[in-house]
Amino acid sequence: MELQKINVKFFVAEPDQVPLTAFIDIFHSWIQATDGIYYDVADYSHMHNGPGILMIAHEANISIDETGGQRGLLYNRKQPLDGSNQEKLRCTFRAALENCLRLEQEPSLQGKLKFRGDKGLFLINDRLLAPNTEETFLLVRDDLEGFLGQLYRGVDYSLARNLEPTERFSVWMNTAVPCEVAELLKNLEA
Repeated sequence: MELQKINVKFFVAEPDQVPLTAFIDIFHSWIQATDGIYYDVADYSHMHNGPGILMIAHEANISIDETGGQRGLLYNRKQPLDGSNQEKLRCTFRAALENCLRLEQEPSLQGKLKFRGDKGLFLINDRLLAPNTEETFLLVRDDLEGFLGQLYRGVDYSLARNLEPTERFSVWMNTAVPCEVAELLKNLEA
């Protein structure tokens, strides 16, 4: 299977430390600091366990997502990527992790936000390409495991597929030990 429309979510360690609406101003400041890479912010904070606060771009959306009652940074790649599946996974995970780190270092949050590198969610946002079935999991598993071996560098991890057939294809990724976002980024650069 050729992977496209890859989404990655890394979860916040202490989700109640920062009000969801605080990310509106942060994302607006990111827009102002770019040359049109990002171009809009959407506020869904009124929706319980919803998409949260989204920053919209042509290639990908970045959001502080609360789907399933679990706050995290969701990187939603919309445009096709070239290269092997391993290269696509590396590109998508790197972008998600870089944005997590950027938020952790955001001066206005004053160290109140930390992302968990040991708990993540991999999704394919295309029900036609990747229906939520065991067959899809078998097609994706080898590429995902090969990539995660590099990402986690010797740390044991587990994968668990979301079995709900009406939801998008997704796989939970968990490690037995805590992992820092910055450490995972270094693993990708090695």
